[in-house]
Amino acid sequence: MDFELNWGVHDVYTKEEYGNNILGARIAIPQILQLFLKYDIHATWAIVGMLYCKDKQELLSYFNTMDIPYENTAFSPVMNLSNVGANETVDPYHFGMSLIDMIRETSNQEIGTHTFSHYYCLENGQNKEHFEKDLKAVSSLGKTASLVFPRNQVNPHYLHVCEKLGVKAYRGNEKTWMYKAHTSEKNSWLKRLCRLIDAYVNISGNHTYCLKNIETDPIVNIPSSRFLRPYNSRFSMLEQLRLRRIKKGLTKAAKKNELYHLWWHPHNFGRDTKENIQFLEEILKHVDYLKNKYNFQSMHMRDVTDVLKIITSKIVTKSYYFPFIVIF
Repeated sequence: MDFELNWGVHDVYTKEEYGNNILGARIAIPQILQLFLKYDIHATWAIVGMLYCKDKQELLSYFNTMDIPYENTAFSPVMNLSNVGANETVDPYHFGMSLIDMIRETSNQEIGTHTFSHYYCLENGQNKEHFEKDLKAVSSLGKTASLVFPRNQVNPHYLHVCEKLGVKAYRGNEKTWMYKAHTSEKNSWLKRLCRLIDAYVNISGNHTYCLKNIETDPIVNIPSSRFLRPYNSRFSMLEQLRLRRIKKGLTKAAKKNELYHLWWHPHNFGRDTKENIQFLEEILKHVDYLKNKYNFQSMHMRDVTDVLKIITSKIVTKSYYFPFIVIF
């Protein structure tokens, strides 16, 4: 789960354009957590550090220790500060401590990081030293083991910084051209179109992964299998295709004893919440079926890193199995 509220879209949409999705995420999150409890789902919540701030004054104090010098200044959250209110009570778009507490209080939920400032690791102007300052701000909020790079801009040159600051794992991208990490400028219409089609029809593969092939140096790469696109009324006739696409990937992973990694943003469920929650439950029902038939297990990212430690130890034989699913 990439949990960012308006910090994840401030450079793409105005509050008037997307504000209802952000407010709707606050309604969707409790419902998602209830489903996770019902179906015993372990999930990682990659949280933007700015959401932890209790008020605007605390937020500004963090920015005094950081550099966010993008060439495109619209990417910087500093440019959005004029739209930020005093605290979560008056500004539910930019503060989220009450929701973070709710997640913490729910069983089997891991608190991960989405960087402090929703930091873009491939955009022009920023560099590794700037990224390190951002991640140090995250470290000051508490130890976190799992990282999701905003906009999936995985920068391999920054992984040693992650290792140094205590990050054990990150979510990598699917290993095909349309999902390859890219800057905003290189997110072409062709890539977007292919990813849209791929949500309904299998044109890129199921992207399931064998644990023995997972990259672990310098930190663990737990690659994505599928972004859970939100319900779209224009494509409502294709919903069963979208569901079947995900179920087939899950079934393949269960049968082959592999990993399937599903992710999305809470604000994706902020509109058409009923339809999105119902769709999610259909997926989780299938996970439950696979659990009973194939011993398919739910894990969050920290669970996976712990399992990999066991697998690489001398205690475990080559025949030892760890079937599971990872859900964000």
